[in-house]
Amino acid sequence: MLAYLKSNKYKIRAEAKETLRIGIPIIIAQLLQMSMNFVDTVMAGNLSAGDLAAVAIGGALLNPIIMLAAGTLMAINPIVAHHFGARNLKAIGQSTQQALWLSLILSLPFFFLLRNMDWALHLLDVDPEIIDPAMSYLTAMSWGIFPIFGFYVLRYFNEGLSATKPSMLAALLGLPVNIIGNYILMYGKLGLPALGSTGTGYSSSLAALAMFFTMFIFTARYKPYQRFKIFSSLHLPQWSYIKDIFNIGIPIGLSSTMETSTFALVSLLMGSLGTLAVAGHQVAMNFSSMAFMIPYGLSTAITTRVGQAAGQNNIAEARHRGYVGISLAVSCMIVMALVMFLFPDTIASLYTDDPAVNDIAISLLYMAAIFQISDGFQVSGYGTLRGLKDTKIPMVVNFIAYWMVGIPIGYFLGMMQGIGPQGLWIGLIVGLTIAAVLHNTRFYKMTK
Repeated sequence: MLAYLKSNKYKIRAEAKETLRIGIPIIIAQLLQMSMNFVDTVMAGNLSAGDLAAVAIGGALLNPIIMLAAGTLMAINPIVAHHFGARNLKAIGQSTQQALWLSLILSLPFFFLLRNMDWALHLLDVDPEIIDPAMSYLTAMSWGIFPIFGFYVLRYFNEGLSATKPSMLAALLGLPVNIIGNYILMYGKLGLPALGSTGTGYSSSLAALAMFFTMFIFTARYKPYQRFKIFSSLHLPQWSYIKDIFNIGIPIGLSSTMETSTFALVSLLMGSLGTLAVAGHQVAMNFSSMAFMIPYGLSTAITTRVGQAAGQNNIAEARHRGYVGISLAVSCMIVMALVMFLFPDTIASLYTDDPAVNDIAISLLYMAAIFQISDGFQVSGYGTLRGLKDTKIPMVVNFIAYWMVGIPIGYFLGMMQGIGPQGLWIGLIVGLTIAAVLHNTRFYKMTK
């Protein structure tokens, strides 16, 4: 790949500029959305270690569910990109409308699932003191399922057309709504009761509603989108379109869930190690997750660029765009790895002043620095494959990397050998590295 980049430097600069033009607003949007979780974590941590643990454990169950649906709906990005590349404009609007129907259909079972997850907490032997507040948090978050799924559809539709600023603006609105809502509901302002970590869930649901309406208003009123007839020509759910979304999206959703649930399971296993371990893990995981939003945002831009080239049946161009995107993503993660390695104490102090939590967080931030490059490679490589609508094999790869290798190694070292939090994180590093190698190898072979 390095030889290719060197021999095509002028073409690379143009593509890098275009990828960044699309990707930077996505990165900002992702960071803003992650900032909501950062704010929730910091504000909960300032209340008590118990509130912080409730948000951490509740989020560990919530994130795989969100990623399963969001990943499934993410199929709209490559579908729209392919249709746009092929100039099949009518299909763009029909596919998007059907995805909105699908988002509503998916919201219903997930709404009730979130409100009945206590069995999972008992099964994983989570500290009983954490279970009740974690369930209250999940119940409050369940109200945000409907708007957040709809938001994802409209976001991916826009991104498939290389329009990425709307989702950035929506997230820019959602963040202050979340902060103000946390302040009022968590601490009991304006005459309302102090809800603690439960207030965090309600505030996040309100932020999701604000973000959905922002995307809806923009998409409905933006004149160039009138030709797609997303809202002006209403059709009932049509299986042919929904089947296409499922064929591409379910593997994406399962792949994303496998990755997210790997991190979630590690968080849940931390629950059996005590409140301090959970809190320290949450600090390190929250910051590394924020860093991950940079290559994750770029991977969405890569999907769009590769997908539009593939829609034109130009595989050579798709390969060029993929290589440039991968290089950008990995470069960013090298910088983030240096930040985590050089300033772990400063990062930990932003979250907590508890010395015991701080020590655990610092040790895990060193480990997070190790897997940044692997994380950049795997998410960008996976983004190129999404652009090619190749989602089934990557799903198998993620299953092997995370669940057949990463989790068993982490459990063996962390729980059976008594290494603790650091042992669990070694499993994460191994799983991410395997996924990185296999995703990039597959893209190379598919575009050779």
